[in-house]
Amino acid sequence: MSAASDFTPTPRTSVRRLPGRAAYDRATVFAILDEAIVCHVGFAVDGQPFVIPTIYARVEDRVYLHGSAASRMLRALADGVEACVTVTLLDGLVLARSAFHHSLNYRSVVALGRARPVADPAEKRAALEAIVEHVLPGRSREVRAPDVRELAATTVLRLDLEEVSAKVRTGRPLDDPEDMDSPCWAGEVPLRLAALAPVPDPQLRAGIEAPESARHYRRPAP
Repeated sequence: MSAASDFTPTPRTSVRRLPGRAAYDRATVFAILDEAIVCHVGFAVDGQPFVIPTIYARVEDRVYLHGSAASRMLRALADGVEACVTVTLLDGLVLARSAFHHSLNYRSVVALGRARPVADPAEKRAALEAIVEHVLPGRSREVRAPDVRELAATTVLRLDLEEVSAKVRTGRPLDDPEDMDSPCWAGEVPLRLAALAPVPDPQLRAGIEAPESARHYRRPAP
């Protein structure tokens, strides 16, 4: 029996390939969503499938997407088409003794459902601020907030997290017993997203230094 804090697997979200790597608890799902920056949104228009990368933000049990009011993706989602939102974090290259067993260590989330437009002005502003804060915590306090014209030109959609699953691989290569004595090196090459030094806008006014949030930027620790 799942705990009250778990997502309930559905026929669409139950992990069938290597189910031991599946996770349905909110802590795992939320941690992955909070660390990733870009999601990929899958949808179909007139029978044609599309997958579009975009920035997002999670607030409690919902994900917010945003973009131009002219966006084909946002228009389609606002009309109620089914959406598949995925994120992936790459943690390492898993190098086995055989080519067949090479793999990746990763954490991923798949969320399915129908998004709805955010019409309430307060929720819309809060969602846009959450998206900015998701990318760079503290940035919304440093910049001008959207004005009425910009808000009108921006569509914000809300996807409630209901049908959700995560999948995680960690650890060493899983070689066949007959390959264990091979002289080939095996192990993991860990990978992490690391920020470089901020590069100022060439048109930046003299004397404005990069804020600490940019100088010491890093994603949430896994």
